[in-house]
Amino acid sequence: MGDSLDKHQLAGLDARERGFSRPVVFQLVAEGYRAILRYETVLCEVGPYPTQDEALRILIQKLQSDGYRQLRTQMSFRNGVYLGSQELWVEHLDPVPEPEPPGFMARLMSYFRPRATSE
Repeated sequence: MGDSLDKHQLAGLDARERGFSRPVVFQLVAEGYRAILRYETVLCEVGPYPTQDEALRILIQKLQSDGYRQLRTQMSFRNGVYLGSQELWVEHLDPVPEPEPPGFMARLMSYFRPRATSE
């Protein structure tokens, strides 16, 4: 991994609703950048993508699709320079769940509801 790559701290709730905070590191490969998160026994890696920002965005989306929630990131290294906690945390909104289609009973009961009549 190159010394001039960015590094972010990623915090949130894992799929079991436990809080965590881990670094996201980037790896420069011939085709672009990979974003890598190691958390307990999980190794989540995405890429390559043209930019570090895009790799981070795709990593966040992958984690969210795996049940991670309330994710936020803070850049801790920019171009290899340590920033400490100078940078603001960036909140990544949880995806809005798709509404579940009505079940069998709900469809059945809809047949018995009074219907508006036009007179």
